[in-house]
Amino acid sequence: MSVKQLVAAVGTVAGFAGLIVAGTLLSSPRVHADDEHGESDEAQIKIGFEIAPVQLTYDQHNRKLVGLGSYLVNASSGCNGCHSAGPTTEYAPGHNPFMRLGPFTPPAQLNTHTYLGGGRDFGQIGPITSPTIPPHIVSRNLTPDKSGLPEGGATFAEFYNTIRHGIDADNAHPNCNGTTITDHCFNPPFNGNLLQVMPWPEYQDWTDRQLHAVYEYLKAIPCIAGPGHECL
Repeated sequence: MSVKQLVAAVGTVAGFAGLIVAGTLLSSPRVHADDEHGESDEAQIKIGFEIAPVQLTYDQHNRKLVGLGSYLVNASSGCNGCHSAGPTTEYAPGHNPFMRLGPFTPPAQLNTHTYLGGGRDFGQIGPITSPTIPPHIVSRNLTPDKSGLPEGGATFAEFYNTIRHGIDADNAHPNCNGTTITDHCFNPPFNGNLLQVMPWPEYQDWTDRQLHAVYEYLKAIPCIAGPGHECL
């Protein structure tokens, strides 16, 4: 074989090797993106368990979903900021990072006695139109009740429709009929069939797996008793 032929042969082999490597590199992200049960979530699952502020109870086969759900609830969405009683009790005493309680800013630590227990009053929503009074919007208790299901016994189907479509399964603030005097219904243009404060449009594009993960995490946290919300 001449030198010229040898160079050509080496070049051909190198070319094939380059195509193989390039194909592998190009195809790898798609494989990880399509494999919902692969290792693409492992980092988030690990972080989720590290930052969970309460003791979790779950079946071992749901471990990954619970860890991922914790990451989405605590690191990605900040659900407790709304679904707790309010800023004054959101953090454990002495651990509110926004307060100057000493020479140094205290490390943030959530109050486990109010964590995702709801009760924050966001005030009245909508104009005062006789004979109705705009309702006060109060965040819901997301912890499991005596049924063991989160958000006051919500099924996954109800939770799914809440995040995907904003549907209020509790029908807490129905549309006003224009005649009955009430302090909990919505006048136009607000749609009482949908949650008006909950930022579900920001979360409705979560994947089914992510929604399932959040639901499983909410099942795993401790119950916080409240009005109409009994614990086991």
